[in-house]
Amino acid sequence: MTLISNSANHRHRVVILGAGFAGLSAALKLARAPVDIVIIDRHNYHLFQPLLYQVATAALSPADIAAPIRGIVGRFPNVRVLLDTVEDVDRRTRRVYTAGGRHVPYDDLIVATGATHNYFGKDHWQQWAPGLKRIEDAIELRRRILLAFEQAEMEEDIATREALMTFVVVGGGPAGVEMAGAVAELARFTLARDFRNIQPENARVVLVDANERLLRPFPPSLSRKAAKTLGRLGVELILNARVDGMDANCVRIGSRVLPTHTVIWSAGVRASPAGRWLKVETDPAGRIPVDETLRLPQDPNIYVLGDVASHRNPDGSHTPGVAPAAKQMGRYAARHIASRLRDRPAPGPFRFRNPGQLATIGRHSALGHFGRLKVSGYPGWWLWGLAHIYFLIGFRNRLMVAANWFWSYLTFGRGVRLITGDVPSIAISTRETAHPPSSRHTPTAKSAGPGGSS
Repeated sequence: MTLISNSANHRHRVVILGAGFAGLSAALKLARAPVDIVIIDRHNYHLFQPLLYQVATAALSPADIAAPIRGIVGRFPNVRVLLDTVEDVDRRTRRVYTAGGRHVPYDDLIVATGATHNYFGKDHWQQWAPGLKRIEDAIELRRRILLAFEQAEMEEDIATREALMTFVVVGGGPAGVEMAGAVAELARFTLARDFRNIQPENARVVLVDANERLLRPFPPSLSRKAAKTLGRLGVELILNARVDGMDANCVRIGSRVLPTHTVIWSAGVRASPAGRWLKVETDPAGRIPVDETLRLPQDPNIYVLGDVASHRNPDGSHTPGVAPAAKQMGRYAARHIASRLRDRPAPGPFRFRNPGQLATIGRHSALGHFGRLKVSGYPGWWLWGLAHIYFLIGFRNRLMVAANWFWSYLTFGRGVRLITGDVPSIAISTRETAHPPSSRHTPTAKSAGPGGSS
């Protein structure tokens, strides 16, 4: 086992677990303080998770929404990055243990390891319904979505073809709504002219949610607008219904069975196993209760931030697991540590200042809620785009995303339609052999797509 020792000057060491929004914000805020900083992350990049669904639906490349951690903090000589996975934390000796056999001592520890998918006790569903938290998830979903159309193009059996062209999104929060709208647009506009035996615009996109309305954090009026916009895109809504089961060929919702080969999970999140490392109690979602200064009540040298923290604001409201909250938490923890080191008054209790909520639904519509101000439709879409570009890390990422979005807006194109990994053998249909692809508008082709003739 390797000990990562303190530097020769024995300065105060802050170890940050996770380089997401919270961890990276804390590191950048602390970088000019008289401390040594060690960032431990299992990936070498910072990921802008709110745009992962656009990678999954071939609108953006992974490089457009990720930036190398070393490239972000490399200009600060007191910041060190370790590419490793945390396995345990010894609070008594103040050391972090990693899968690479290292134990890293700390004076202050910032835990910002984020969250993963929550299948509510049905973890075996993950093989059929992947979620969207990592670049690997987005690439796998892109592969499944595009491969479904390719398989449908060469499928003889009508029922199997309809199942291949049925896409089920579970969860009606912002992530689920954005994904459902993006899949519908991909089928209706981008792929509409690419095939001969199928009509992608007839693809069936179904959004399932256990609540009575979509986007529960938004006002009911905006939820209704979201439902109408999704309806115009052809998305079917199944509300007040829970998924009871699934397998490789279908999803079961009560007595209803939806034949499908592509399910996308966005119904909930579960915190990383940080509670197990720290040996503290957690809530049902795995989040760790923290005090008003974002620290463990049992240990004032450990800060818990972002999706892994359960925090109540002074007014009693819970701090949500969103990017603005994580960034505010990171900056607050950095200020709190710096004030202690400089013997200055500590900042008051952390209070999340909500800048508003945004969610996009397709190419021309988005919703925004900023206190009394509500924005929807085309103005909301432009506001949503500008906000996301502004929060991207690095000038290059902002420039590339803006250029790709502008091109997609003009052409309805999505240039990253790549199916990666080994592609399974697909039997070539006899009908395709008998009918050359001179025209896709044959009676057989029209009657084959889900949703009936067009």
